[in-house]
Amino acid sequence: MRVADHARWDRGFPVKYLLVREDDEGVERLWGRCAGAEGLFVDPVPPPREVLTLRGCSPDGPLAEVLAEPGGSLRGLGDLCVEVWDGEEPVQWWTLVDAVVVAHQPHPGDPERYDVVVGAGVRHEESFSELPAAPRFELLAGTTVAAPSAGRCSAVDGLFEPRAEPDPVPLELIGCEPAEPLLAALRRPGRSEQDWAHLLVLDRHGDVMASCPVGLAVDGARPSVLGGALVDITLTDGGDDRPPSAARPVWAQWYQGPPTAPNGWAPYDSRGRALWIDLTTRAFREYGSRPDRSGGEYHLDGRFVTDVPGLHCAIAEALLGPGRYFGREWNAFKDCLSGGFGVVPPFTLTWHDAQVARRALADVVEDPGGRLSYFEEVVQLLERCGVTVVLR
Repeated sequence: MRVADHARWDRGFPVKYLLVREDDEGVERLWGRCAGAEGLFVDPVPPPREVLTLRGCSPDGPLAEVLAEPGGSLRGLGDLCVEVWDGEEPVQWWTLVDAVVVAHQPHPGDPERYDVVVGAGVRHEESFSELPAAPRFELLAGTTVAAPSAGRCSAVDGLFEPRAEPDPVPLELIGCEPAEPLLAALRRPGRSEQDWAHLLVLDRHGDVMASCPVGLAVDGARPSVLGGALVDITLTDGGDDRPPSAARPVWAQWYQGPPTAPNGWAPYDSRGRALWIDLTTRAFREYGSRPDRSGGEYHLDGRFVTDVPGLHCAIAEALLGPGRYFGREWNAFKDCLSGGFGVVPPFTLTWHDAQVARRALADVVEDPGGRLSYFEEVVQLLERCGVTVVLR
């Protein structure tokens, strides 16, 4: 299916979305095109609060600080990551959302450890296996790869309880022109209840700027508020990968077309910059297959590098141009330097106003030993990969 064949119609408003799905032969087919979508931006509902107990806890970092403070239970821990280890590797990941210490007391039989009662929302992130016979629990003060340790414990009471899945959030397709597969689903909605498709989001030029998986179970259809032969369709489940409301201004900017001027990401906060990088991944899929080039000198504008997403926005822009992708965090950036993303060492990177990032990222540590800041680690990695880095 060619997007360009379906991105235009003879109406007084543009096509903004294409609903597409692969058939049984793996061929992408158009299910419909529409002028609008209500419910595309959805902020995740926080999980309900629960009470859990960290048994035999040896606290570290922020958790140790809270336990040492009188009235420490009034201070939140933020998101606490629980890694379930089997021997020498983690096999499950959980997040205790917005965790707070409710109470604590010495662990029976070992006054050097504690039983810590926490209140939090519980979110299961991933599992590689069933619960080990003798699990070990590592605690991290945050959910990023650079999150510091918060200690460890021998058990977490209440962690492995069954939890109801949240109700799906519907998505409204406004001004939809159904293609034959969607017409068939509207006639016999039960056939598509378990099927998923992709909603392609178009910019004003008719090019794809993003894609979101959506469920095809139809909850209702009616003549469109936009008139004509169009219909408005309610999909029961709009999917879990929809952008948050904070993405609206970023997407509105990209709707005008891929960025051509530098530093378009700079006015946003860290979350907005991360959402900007989400859209650059589409540009990588379009241009990343081009041959890598090496050599030459690149100039990095460091005036706005005040956080990790900003650093990766600036590096990508320096090497490839506005709106392009070259990693979003440490591991992805390291992969990009290995080739296949448009630029490969050796080359020279002149980093202007480098002191901005040096100061802003001084307390951001990726190195497990805590010896280097994120800025220093990035510079060291660049040099280790054959890049000549000039800091100005």
